[in-house]
Amino acid sequence: MNTAHPDETLLIFTRYPEPGRSKTRLIPELGQERAAQLQRRMTERVLARATALAKTRTISAHVLFEGGNEALMQSWLGDGFHLRPQIPGNLGARMAAGFLDAFGSGASRVVAVGTDVPGLTADHLADAFDALATHDVVLGPAIDGGYYLIGLTRHRPQLFVDVPWGSEHVQERTLSLAASAGLTVALLEPLTDVDRPEDLDVWERANRISVIVPALNEAHGIAAALERVASQESVELIVVDGGSTDATPEIAAFFNAMVVRSQKGRAIQMNTGARHATGGTLLFLHADTLLPDGWPALVHAALDMPRTAGGAFQFRLDGRFRGARLIERLANFRSRRLQLPYGDQALFVRTAVFRALGGFPYLPIMEDFAFVRRLRDFGAVRVVPRPAVTSARRWATKGVVRTTLINQLIIAAYFAGVPPQVIARLFRR
Repeated sequence: MNTAHPDETLLIFTRYPEPGRSKTRLIPELGQERAAQLQRRMTERVLARATALAKTRTISAHVLFEGGNEALMQSWLGDGFHLRPQIPGNLGARMAAGFLDAFGSGASRVVAVGTDVPGLTADHLADAFDALATHDVVLGPAIDGGYYLIGLTRHRPQLFVDVPWGSEHVQERTLSLAASAGLTVALLEPLTDVDRPEDLDVWERANRISVIVPALNEAHGIAAALERVASQESVELIVVDGGSTDATPEIAAFFNAMVVRSQKGRAIQMNTGARHATGGTLLFLHADTLLPDGWPALVHAALDMPRTAGGAFQFRLDGRFRGARLIERLANFRSRRLQLPYGDQALFVRTAVFRALGGFPYLPIMEDFAFVRRLRDFGAVRVVPRPAVTSARRWATKGVVRTTLINQLIIAAYFAGVPPQVIARLFRR
């Protein structure tokens, strides 16, 4: 259900991505075209988060731009946002004018952000608006001493005067001005912005998805799964081999995967892969599961939703045997209604959340079930409405009725407190 706040306004300060005029401090490293492309991608990333926020609460989103003109901006961004050029002057004057217009239009809570902080999420925006229910000012501190977000409950022009914009003292000076005015200030999580060449790795990590594939003697089918991953940009592929005696490691190396050796055991292997990952998002993929086309964008879109801890894809089997569709319907009902997807649905989660949870519990079975139950404490577990297709070999070998019965008995035993080691032995039998 949407939380109605029609008096909330989000101001997004950006620049039209014109080569030679965008991200000028990065031009020596990237060149004019790539710097402008980075400006475009950064802006679109923030707008995606604003769009995700607008699905859960009513906000008015305004894009205040430099460079270009309204026609160019509309051609780029479409009709989903209010577009307005920034006034001339320094950053303080431009932000003060933006707040003045927003409050003059009837807003009672206004939040302003830039577009150069890749770690900014819809949750940060929601937290900022929520903080303004109890504070006069909300500030998102940047690691370099500035701030990436500021929110107000009324126009406070004094917060934008005599501030050394572009220096490491912006945040300190703003807090001092707020204290002098007797204003209460809420602080969000500190984040890193991307202004200098040495900051580029922050952007790359934030966009990178590390795909971790635990494998043991999967040479017969792993190539198809790896091909779907290796063909994508901004993806890190890690295959954690549990001691294969077939060509699994060689096939993984052919697809330019990082091959990591580990003790066998799915939880052990997935946690080992996570320790080697450098991406801001982790996706755990079974070696016999195929991700859908366009899966990276689907993952990012799901995680952009506010109050989201992680997610997975819909479940589909690659066989057309009797009972297959019933199995899929039951699995997808469980995933959506109970927020309990299993590992064969390609679980994904932000790296920071995964580490806060301590990774997968070291269980010989049902490590995915136990992990997702804990993940729900961090937020919603979203199910992407596109299927990951997994091999039906287990159902085909053991039969639909028998396999389904075994799965339900395993869950019942787990909730009954039967030790996982005992459940694993029974499952193998």
